[in-house]
Amino acid sequence: MYWLKKKTPSLPPFLLAIQKELTKKGNNTVKEADIPADERQLVRRIRVRTQNNNVNNVTRTAAYLHFYKRHPEIHWAFLGHMVSRNGGWNMTDLKGEWLASLLSEEEQRSFFAFLERGNWLIFQDIYPQFLLYEESKKRAKPLFHLLSLFGVSTFMETIWNDFWRRNDRYTLAIALVINEQSYLEKRVIQHPVFQKTVFEAFEFKLQDLLSLNHILFPYEDEQGNTVLIGETVHHFQSLHERILLGKRLYALLFQNNETLEKAVRWASLHPHTGTRKDYWPHLFNDVRETLPGQPYRQRIKNCRIEPGAPRIYSPPLIYAWKNVQHEEAESGDWYTDPKVVEYLVETSEQSDGEIAHAYCKTLEKLELATVAKNTFF
Repeated sequence: MYWLKKKTPSLPPFLLAIQKELTKKGNNTVKEADIPADERQLVRRIRVRTQNNNVNNVTRTAAYLHFYKRHPEIHWAFLGHMVSRNGGWNMTDLKGEWLASLLSEEEQRSFFAFLERGNWLIFQDIYPQFLLYEESKKRAKPLFHLLSLFGVSTFMETIWNDFWRRNDRYTLAIALVINEQSYLEKRVIQHPVFQKTVFEAFEFKLQDLLSLNHILFPYEDEQGNTVLIGETVHHFQSLHERILLGKRLYALLFQNNETLEKAVRWASLHPHTGTRKDYWPHLFNDVRETLPGQPYRQRIKNCRIEPGAPRIYSPPLIYAWKNVQHEEAESGDWYTDPKVVEYLVETSEQSDGEIAHAYCKTLEKLELATVAKNTFF
């Protein structure tokens, strides 16, 4: 079920219009052979540009930021950039100081495959949407009828056309949150392979060992200190909860212009590499500082390294994992129910972004688990 509660919320007129338009949608997929030659060339160019930028987490994350700087009205591009950074950090954690010893190589590969597939799928779905919008601006006419040629949901064709008319940045951003999470639902979250190799196998570790439940947005304060805001993920397998999380993350970045400007400045000054050294070099290093075979000793407290102790190893993505050749995305449109529009109602619920304390406690838990593993096994 998509709707937020049993009683349907009162929809403003523009959302009722979107909902009405969605109820009229049928199977109106455009055929490439039927479009003009210039549009066929455009489709081919977009496919090539998407493929060239969809090489790994680092290239995807950079592409989101570059697009946002060209088109800052597309808020999801920056939200996607920041969330994708977290995906990269989670990938490299699997080869970092702690998880490389806590997880078997098979477990590391399984979880990386899960993270990488989701990251790849979202990019190949959303980046063509961005490039079509960019070309629409150049030509001063909407080209969203071409979205179906990239396998994009009919839901987003309606939303992009609405954005073209009304320039409602919030509605577009949250619609993209809904779209991407719904797009992943059957292809990744409910996929039988990932259900078996990740969710069943990792049920305990997902909640108690991995730091994957924290999404961090760094920026620098007036004194040049790195500040972390973010959200903790609960009930990751619930599509409903992931959409609500996306709305809270959006609010964290965009409800305050000063916070947004600081986050964009930080992202611009710190190119994404995958290592957590990007935001906390006092705690993490992309070079291993301990000697091979040396037993692990506890060395952090309150997210600070003990004086003279080595920092925590957090490798860049290019050294942690090889690029992956993906199978083609599964076909099919996730959109079935116009009640999904109810998620587009703007809510007053917002997050204060407090995350540093919970994140530090997670790091301490990971370190203690590593110490125990080295002591008893």
